[in-house]
Formats: sequence, structure tokens, C-alpha cells
Amino acid sequence: MRTELVSEPGDAALPNEDFASIGLPASGQGGSLVLLDGVTPPRDGTGCRHSVPWFTARLGGALAELTVSLQDVPLADLLSRAVSRTAGAHAKTCDLSHPRTPQATVVLARWSPESVEYLVLSDSALLVESPGGTVTALLDDRLARLPRSALATDALVDSTVRNREGGFFTAAADPSVAVRAVTGTLPRAEVRALAALTDGATRWVEKFREGDWADCLALVRKEGPQALVDRVRALERADTDRVLLGRSKTHDDATVVYVEF
Repeated sequence: MRTELVSEPGDAALPNEDFASIGLPASGQGGSLVLLDGVTPPRDGTGCRHSVPWFTARLGGALAELTVSLQDVPLADLLSRAVSRTAGAHAKTCDLSHPRTPQATVVLARWSPESVEYLVLSDSALLVESPGGTVTALLDDRLARLPRSALATDALVDSTVRNREGGFFTAAADPSVAVRAVTGTLPRAEVRALAALTDGATRWVEKFREGDWADCLALVRKEGPQALVDRVRALERADTDRVLLGRSKTHDDATVVYVEF
């Protein structure tokens, strides 16, 4: 088995808000990956005394533990438990009802000799390659399907579509969000490789249109996750007129986790 993980902040002067881990139990019978993309907080606060990296470290750490230690529990249930545990760590000191309480997108995958389970919540991506080379992107595309008018301002997003029916969902303080995730199970024999990417890395496909998802996974396999991040950074620097970046931040935290069976 080959595993690789790269995570690079968008700004070296600021903490990386992503989280990623790969777990390989001592039994040697399977493993798991966890990928979180913390939502950058607004300037006017979140109602929480803790930072987004604090939140992603705790939620990600809980998920890394639970996906390995409770292998018979469905991933959605594990996400619910991890959100509850993380919320409990700061419920007495912070306003967890605030719409921008620390939160994150989530990608989980767990494999055994028989199957590969997955969970995707919000706009990070999980790519699955079959033994024949077909690449399937497992996505939660609710945010992408919203009209631009619904995303005009942070205030509008927070009051109308963030963690609301008809909008999109992230893992914040409400454990019931786990049932909103895209989930499924694939036979292990039908999976040759997995690649999990935060949206700072999916820019190569989604913003810069340098290739499709199959091209993206092929690049990661051949040259490694760092090569994908490096190419994204070069494209960001080259878009000086912001033709493709638009209103997006110039550089975003970019994380890639690759697993080849």
C-alpha cells in the first residue's frame, strides 16, 4: 500500500485551517483517511474564543480515532459522535448557536479487505479509481448548485443557506448534520486508489480547468500530491488579473491525501 499526504497553508504567515490523517490499524486489515477543510472565519467574529485550527484539530483527531477504533460503526454515526465530542469541549465557553461557530467540510474513507466506505460533506472531494482506470468524483455539490445571488455576501449566506435546508451543510456544533452527508460503500475489489482533496487543491480542476478528475488523480499518482499543490500555486500566481480566481482568495490552504491499494 502507498500512502502520501501533503498540506500547505495558503499564507505562510497564518495557521493552516485544514486537517488530514491516515490511520492504519495494527491488525493490518484496513485503514482510514480523514480530511477537513476549516471554514475561514469572518472578521466580525464567530461567537467562539477558539480558532478554526483548534476546531479542526479536535474534530479531526476525534474522527481519526473513531474511524480506526470503531470499525463496525457507520461513518455518519462516527461523524455525529465526533461533532458532539468537539462541541462538548467548548459549549460552556462559546456561543455554538452562532452561524459562523467554527466549522469544516469533511471527507472520510475507511477500508477493509471487503469494502471501502466513504462520507463527503460540503465542497471537498473524494476521487475513487477503479482497477480499470475509471475515476469517479464523490462530491457533495449542494454549495456549487446554489445561484451566485444566494452567495452575494457573508451575511446573506449565513442567514439563508449556511447549514439550512435548501442550502449547504458543514460540520459545526450540531451532530445531526451527519445525516446530510453523501455516504456509500464500494466493494474493495472495485477500488485501486483514493484521493481526498480540499478545495484549495481541487482548484486545478474546478477553477483553472487544467484537466478533469481522472487527469488530476493521474497527476497525483505519477508525481505525488506536492506536485498538484505546486501547480495550483503557480496557476494562482499567474492569474494576476483574477480572470479565473474572481473574488476567491489568491491562495487557499491546500491538502491532498492519496491512498493506493
